[in-house]
Amino acid sequence: MSNIVAIVGRPNVGKSTFFNRLIQRREAIVDAVSGVTRDRHYGKSDWNGKEFSLIDTGGYVLGSDDVFEAEIDRQVELAIDEADAIIFMVDVESGVTGMDEDVAKLLRRVNKPVFLVVNKVDNGKRAEDAVEFYSLGLGEYYTIASINGSGTGDLLDALIEALPEKEEVIEEDLPRFAVVGRPNAGKSSFINALIGEDRYIVTDIAGTTRDSIDTKYNRFGFEFNLVDTAGIRRKSKVKEDLEFYSVMRSVRAIEHADVCLLVLDANRGFDGQVQNIFWLAERNRKGIVVLVNKWDLVEKDHKSVKEYERAIKKQMEPFTDVPVVFISALTKQRIFKAIETAVEVYKNRSKKIKTSELNDVLLPIIESYPPPAYKGKFVKIKYIMQLPTPQPQFAFFCNLPQYVKDPYKRFLENKLRQRFGFNGVPISVYMRKK
Repeated sequence: MSNIVAIVGRPNVGKSTFFNRLIQRREAIVDAVSGVTRDRHYGKSDWNGKEFSLIDTGGYVLGSDDVFEAEIDRQVELAIDEADAIIFMVDVESGVTGMDEDVAKLLRRVNKPVFLVVNKVDNGKRAEDAVEFYSLGLGEYYTIASINGSGTGDLLDALIEALPEKEEVIEEDLPRFAVVGRPNAGKSSFINALIGEDRYIVTDIAGTTRDSIDTKYNRFGFEFNLVDTAGIRRKSKVKEDLEFYSVMRSVRAIEHADVCLLVLDANRGFDGQVQNIFWLAERNRKGIVVLVNKWDLVEKDHKSVKEYERAIKKQMEPFTDVPVVFISALTKQRIFKAIETAVEVYKNRSKKIKTSELNDVLLPIIESYPPPAYKGKFVKIKYIMQLPTPQPQFAFFCNLPQYVKDPYKRFLENKLRQRFGFNGVPISVYMRKK
């Protein structure tokens, strides 16, 4: 379970540049994942082998300057509640502003590691100017220039040192299904409908993710943990529609789950916030089932289901091999179908395919449709194997891995899906030097 680090501060101090810098450092090491990362406000980073999730709160603040004040206060309060450590970024060019003082006032009361980071310090004169930030009463500060990365090493050393050790909780090896989605989509009603008059529940265990509730559930001869993000304590201060809040909550649940049941309101559709949560699950390589709730309230004709599903899948491209189940938590319509589908996706995610079978099926296809030649060089794929990871990852061994581009990797991924059925599960395809 990784720690969450939130970056807070007023607009235009360089939070996003710093954020992108940390995320890319990691992405340069890991193979680039096919598909597009749609939102840039959440990512994983690591330093000295310790992994953490990074949230750039600035990416969620929209609106004019007067709206900013109230929004930023809310963001900071949320970050204080939800994150394990906080980076408070200020800008040496503009010096201490009233808004910085407001944020500092909130942060001085906090019982968590807070790092005051003075950005845009790229010469000696500016380093001297940074001294005025002592007046914020947060003690020592770190000077960095996020544009070229100077000073970030010391900051990250200190950050890693201060992050609390996450206890590795030894759990029964039950699959974990997380119910996620934007507020008011019907997550609680869905869970209540499942559990309601249902006498199969074994135990309620307080979730390891200090604020979501796990319910051990036994149905259809299948036992699993249901993780409810809907029941996470609500702060009276927090307006429930705050996008940042839903994403922050979902991060913990998703990282900890095997399959995510993404509940959306049929009347609102697959909107921006739902997409954020979808790509979050996809980027964490989790199984995904989309549940369109409140389907009983939608005006329908004979084409509705097909058209609705087509519209959703358009938004998911290129990862469209995802089951969509139309439910009503209120009338309990198809809620068990939803669970059966989640179980199937879980099985798909843990599916292992024999190397001999992979090669027998795919090599002839590759022979008929080889990767396009690049600069007159021909790529020859000789051998395929599934990697021993919790989710499906495949290595294709070839002579010139660097010349195989994304469209061909997607072609291979589609063939894997057609032949071996990985519905609902992100697949990673890697090219390796033979």
